[in-house]
Amino acid sequence: MTPLWTTVTVLLALAVSGALGWVAAAGVLRLADRTPGPEGPGTPEGPATPGAPEAPEAAAPTPAAEPGDPDIRRRRAGDGPDGDRARARLRGGTWIGVLERLAVTGTLLAGEPGGVAVVVAIKGLGRYPELRGGDDAGVSERFVIGTLASLVWSGAVGVLGRWLLTR
Repeated sequence: MTPLWTTVTVLLALAVSGALGWVAAAGVLRLADRTPGPEGPGTPEGPATPGAPEAPEAAAPTPAAEPGDPDIRRRRAGDGPDGDRARARLRGGTWIGVLERLAVTGTLLAGEPGGVAVVVAIKGLGRYPELRGGDDAGVSERFVIGTLASLVWSGAVGVLGRWLLTR
């Protein structure tokens, strides 16, 4: 393998891991946020049974920025892994995720899979103060879902890149 092909492969794998991994992780978080929560059916949109009085927040109009989104009130209230509270508590998550994906892909491209454990340990220790509170399940859900989505994506890109480099 030529040095040029090696350089192109490494740079391409890192770019795909860092940039497209953000899209994948954000998509997984949005999917996770759309699943019904423990509050039961009908709670975010209004009454679950016909004839029951509506909750005051159910009468609020849907903002024009997100027309037709039935989960808008729940997300605005901050419930779930993609809610405002989870985002606020885990500030810098986008940049941490990009760096995490670059580090995981880089260690796999270098043939050092043990580096993945170091990345996960550093991330877990760095986020421990935010996760320790435990009063908002959406925060820990966002951390776990985002981390796993990032690790799966960057691991797959790193393994594919390593395979291309060694063949």
